Amino acid sequence: MGSGENTYSELPSEVRRTLAKRLTSVLNNSAGVTGDSKRLSAGMKRARRLGFSGAPGAGKSSLIDAWARQLLQNGRRVGVLAVDPSSPISGGALLGDRIRMEHVTSHPAFYMRSVPSRRMHDGLCPRAAELLDVFDAFDFDDVMLETVGVGQTDYAARALVDTFVMVVGPENGDIVQAMKAGILEMADVLVINKADLAASARTAREMRSVIDLRSRNAWKPPVIEVSAEAGTGLDKLGEALEAHASLWSGAYAPERLRDRARYALLSGLTDDLEQEIASLPADQLSLPLTEIRARVIAALSRKG
Repeated sequence: MGSGENTYSELPSEVRRTLAKRLTSVLNNSAGVTGDSKRLSAGMKRARRLGFSGAPGAGKSSLIDAWARQLLQNGRRVGVLAVDPSSPISGGALLGDRIRMEHVTSHPAFYMRSVPSRRMHDGLCPRAAELLDVFDAFDFDDVMLETVGVGQTDYAARALVDTFVMVVGPENGDIVQAMKAGILEMADVLVINKADLAASARTAREMRSVIDLRSRNAWKPPVIEVSAEAGTGLDKLGEALEAHASLWSGAYAPERLRDRARYALLSGLTDDLEQEIASLPADQLSLPLTEIRARVIAALSRKG
């Protein structure tokens, strides 16, 4: 791991090609679940994993770009797995996150992979847990996972990262209602992006008031005001991430590790199941459910 300004562990071109091939291989793998607890445990001890989630337009990509620049300046090797929504009609994805990360995409110690969400409905993509493990094998210091734009209940990414960052805009509507019902309650760190706008301070006050009323854990999620465009607030974000890492790196790690293994298993099995069902001939869809189930299970068993 590098340290100091303008020193970094760059990724040579041949290593980048190998990494790209490995990620593609995982994405194309439909022959059963390959995750296991030992490999996941080894991965957790390496790269610091940060998840960035939030509604569309909150500025997740811009925030990751700004934070990655700061990490790179401190000599760290940074990877990003960015999930883009797939079209329900064509199945394609725009994969436009790279455009919003233009300041870091050419850095020799930075690597980004955009992937489509495909059939997933939790803000992630198939094999997300295994894709993150691949980054560990290439000695990244920090790996950031960006979800698609999500709603109040899509917080699966929390199981795959060490710190889950929720990004909201300065005019987030009914903050109190959102905090009652969903994803904001799962966040380890709350970031209000576009803090240069007038509504940011009011939104921050509302969120802190709700957290003060509802928080019962040892960790109270901090509310950080950041302007990714202006580069302000990043130092406070860094302090919050370090504080959370130091608090939960011990006793909390096994719990997060179990969640990660469970998610890898469940999402892999679900992906295989959906692929098999999608490939069934039309004339078999009208068969009794028990027979369809038997055919699908048999097909999965043949895959190994």
